[in-house]
Amino acid sequence: MSETIQEMVEKARKAFDEIQDYSQEQVDKLVYAAGKIIFDHAKELGDMAVEETQLGDKHEKLLKNQETGAVMWEYLKDKKSVGILNTEPDEKGLIRVAHPVGIVACITPATNPTITPLGNFMQIMKGKNATIVSPAPRAAETSYKSVEYIRQALVENGAPADLIQCIREVSMAKSQELMATCDLVVATGSMGLTKAAYSSGTPAYGVGPGNSPSIIDKGFDKAKAAVMDVESIGGDNGMLCDGNNLLLYPADEAAETEAALKEAGVAIYEKPEDIQKFRETIFKDDGELDPDFVGRHAYKIADKAGLPLPEGATIIGLKVDKIGKTEILCKEILSPVVILKTYDTFEEAVALAIQNMEECGGVGHTAGLFTDDKEHVLYAAERLPVSRVIVNQPSPYAWGPAENGLAPAVSEGCGTWGNNILSDNVDYINFLNISKVAYPLDVQTKTPAEVFGEA
Repeated sequence: MSETIQEMVEKARKAFDEIQDYSQEQVDKLVYAAGKIIFDHAKELGDMAVEETQLGDKHEKLLKNQETGAVMWEYLKDKKSVGILNTEPDEKGLIRVAHPVGIVACITPATNPTITPLGNFMQIMKGKNATIVSPAPRAAETSYKSVEYIRQALVENGAPADLIQCIREVSMAKSQELMATCDLVVATGSMGLTKAAYSSGTPAYGVGPGNSPSIIDKGFDKAKAAVMDVESIGGDNGMLCDGNNLLLYPADEAAETEAALKEAGVAIYEKPEDIQKFRETIFKDDGELDPDFVGRHAYKIADKAGLPLPEGATIIGLKVDKIGKTEILCKEILSPVVILKTYDTFEEAVALAIQNMEECGGVGHTAGLFTDDKEHVLYAAERLPVSRVIVNQPSPYAWGPAENGLAPAVSEGCGTWGNNILSDNVDYINFLNISKVAYPLDVQTKTPAEVFGEA
């Protein structure tokens, strides 16, 4: 018989209590060990994920399992997160003291059954907390195995294994009970999951779904943009929440752009009858995604549509005349498929990107921009309702690799646009309570009359 949620929480609290005297060095040793053991078993867990879920690509899973822990450790290793963070008052007269939040419930998706539990745990452990994972049912075995390896690493380093646990027989009822019982929730997945987390009565970080647009500006190197955008579209067979679903490019540079996309591996379809075949393949009659084609290779989708995929092509590009709610293909597809649309002016491109997110989903998440024009960057950033604008990089770099200044994360907040409390990447600091010791400052304060100019 599987353990009850209450039993798991009690074990987590016992483990949590056992490490409350741990130093920064002891905590960091455990964070490192978790990343290292997943790295050591990256191929096994990647293969297992694809075989269990039928989602994604084994090589891409291998890379994610290797890279996520490494990048996160490089970011976390020098950060102070235990006890007194600064012993002397700073310029504002403040001393900060870190306290753990307690037991964190992690609701994880089928798309990332290893790296989401790993990444969450590394950040949560950095704050000297305990973790209980509620995996997606479709990925339960892979997530459980991943957690078992992390538990092994904890024991090998003298720490209690129950600092991380995974629900063995997952169900919606158990997930809801876990969220209601723990001290904090981080939920990664659908909008419904986010709402469930916020409705649990427990403080929660929920992160919403993607549907990211990318814009290629006039004059930008098309070959360079195409290579980066193929990475954005095709990562793990299109299942990255921050991957590109809509590509907007200048009408007067369409031939050059499309030639570059084809060279980079995009098969472009534009005949109305071909586009209709893809609509009928990717979506069911009720307008929902056909799960049989989520996270599948492009050739499988093309075969089902009855259309040839050119040799060497790994991405399906579908040219459309309109975007938004009247085009079902503009919803999040979660496959190596990108919708292609031309524009006349940069202002129109930004407006189209906004329209598509507002009408088809993705508001609050991420947008990509390929440009050499800083004014265009600022124009887009001021208008696009997203938490991250990724410039001259693949849009999945929103997760915070070393190549930019975003905090590495497996959960990316979407702000109030996406019904989230955070617009940042979920970071280790979000799993800490920070006390502030306030000393008096040597300042001269104005009277109200002086402030309002009535002296």
